[in-house]
Amino acid sequence: MTPSRDLLGRPLRDLRVSVTDHCNFRCTYCMPKEVFGPGFRFLPRSEILTFEEIALVVGAASTLGVTKIRLTGGEPLLRRGLPTLVGMLGEVAGVTDIAMTTNGALLSRWAGPLAEAGLGRVTVSLDSVDPTVFQLMNGVSLPIEPVLAGIEAAAQAGLGPIKLNAVVRKGVNDQGVVELAAFAREHGHTLRLIEYMDVGESHGWRTEEVVPSSELLEVINSHWPLEPVAAAHAADVAQRYRYRDGAGEIGVISSVTAPFCGACSRLRLTADGRLHTCLFASQGHDIRAQLRAGADQATLTAELKTLWERRTDRYSELRSSQTLRPVGSKPEMSYLGG
Repeated sequence: MTPSRDLLGRPLRDLRVSVTDHCNFRCTYCMPKEVFGPGFRFLPRSEILTFEEIALVVGAASTLGVTKIRLTGGEPLLRRGLPTLVGMLGEVAGVTDIAMTTNGALLSRWAGPLAEAGLGRVTVSLDSVDPTVFQLMNGVSLPIEPVLAGIEAAAQAGLGPIKLNAVVRKGVNDQGVVELAAFAREHGHTLRLIEYMDVGESHGWRTEEVVPSSELLEVINSHWPLEPVAAAHAADVAQRYRYRDGAGEIGVISSVTAPFCGACSRLRLTADGRLHTCLFASQGHDIRAQLRAGADQATLTAELKTLWERRTDRYSELRSSQTLRPVGSKPEMSYLGG
């Protein structure tokens, strides 16, 4: 199947599926507890897509070129019965890669069942290996030990190669990147350092808190010399580097200082059934209404094809002229699923 292409010639290859907007963390850069407190209204269960509805959308997307599915949230492991969904998606023709991004707190329990169901890989958010900094950043004072246990369980279950994502925020965890890299090197995981992004509006993002990935690479290179690695796919968001001593790889995601919109191949499905063609899109396209009106896969395929082939999004490349949009115009990271 030749993938659909948008107006900038970018093929549709990846679909990120948010299965819930709930999370058991309150990370300062994503769901700060000051905003997402006890009174915050999360999506009611009736508004969240069923597994059958998700599978229908994935089936439609696969006919347009999607081969890779990434399950996200919120925290996806809070969605009951997730291995069942993984099994359903594994039966969709054309889907060859099912991955998941998680905070890892519940992973030690679910790594085995998810691997058995057909999950291929996991990415775990790990912003620091310093216990104090880790508790500060997760916003709920959760100790680091359950997450480390989850990473180990995922490795034992064969959910690798495991990637560790760290959002770097100046003055918060930027002084700990060497320790993070050392941990990843020791355990054979790939660390990805992510520039603090202006997704959503609840975290008070400021450019002054962004640590350029070039600076992070300089720090790592001063300890363990690096050399660049060619991207495996044109749409890969991380710039890859290998350690010259053979101890694996590290990646950086430079979404602020070196945008990569030009090769973006990702479509996002929110938990309540809205399709977003860009992480920074102000509005999504409602697909749930059609699903619940009885739309078949052919109808959904036509809808997705039209949506993608009209796409022109490249927010990061236009950031300088777009950051002053009205308050309330940017959906939160926890809703979009990253």
